[in-house]
Amino acid sequence: MPLAKSLNKVSKKIAGSSATLHAKGRKFKQLGRATEREAKIKAKKQRHMEQKNHELLFYLHIQESIQENPQETFDLHEIREIVRQWVIRDDEELAEIDKNRRPGRPLTSRQQLLKEKRKHDEHVFETGLRTPDLRDKDTVVNVKNWNGNAGASTAWKFTLITKNAGDDEMTN
Repeated sequence: MPLAKSLNKVSKKIAGSSATLHAKGRKFKQLGRATEREAKIKAKKQRHMEQKNHELLFYLHIQESIQENPQETFDLHEIREIVRQWVIRDDEELAEIDKNRRPGRPLTSRQQLLKEKRKHDEHVFETGLRTPDLRDKDTVVNVKNWNGNAGASTAWKFTLITKNAGDDEMTN
């Protein structure tokens, strides 16, 4: 089995030969595989970046929620309330769109997106959402002083928060 090469290397090697590519030729197939490989890697990176961005927005919401509160630590009920506020963040906009929509009309793309996002966040909250453990004093200080970097969040302690009390567990 040939070694996987990047699209750049494959196209450079093919460009070096003076022969034209035949549609069923070996070089043409090699170029096709490299192109598919490159697209697959790009899509995977894009998904990862979107997930990381969503995670950082959640941490920013937590930071904003605890900035105005002088408490050193928070109990599970307060953490669950912060997460619930994250889940319902778009409900006002969704209600406004619902109110303005004429009866019998299909959902707008924005409305569909908001409903799917809400449904996903609700499901994640029910099954367990990885949240900074605000019961730990050091983590609360670190979250309050957080500068928005993904790397800075590695020092925090985390816990899994669920919608139902009693299902929470400590993780790190």
